[in-house]
Amino acid sequence: MNNSSLDSPSNPFQEGWNYEATVRKVEEIMARIEAGELELSEVFDQFAAAVEYLRQCEAFLAQRQKQVDLLIETLTDESEF
Repeated sequence: MNNSSLDSPSNPFQEGWNYEATVRKVEEIMARIEAGELELSEVFDQFAAAVEYLRQCEAFLAQRQKQVDLLIETLTDESEF
């Protein structure tokens, strides 16, 4: 059972990438692994895909945190005037 949409993680900085959809993909992979639906080789492949999805989410959140920090810094700088 091979699901190509789960096998090919995309870049979080590409147009159309969605954090919530990526988290759902990780949840789907983990549910399939836990349910025993996959052959052992597929478990490893899907687990690797889930790890990549989680890395994408982490990179996305880190980027957004930097943006928020910059906005807060800008607001703090403006309030000093």
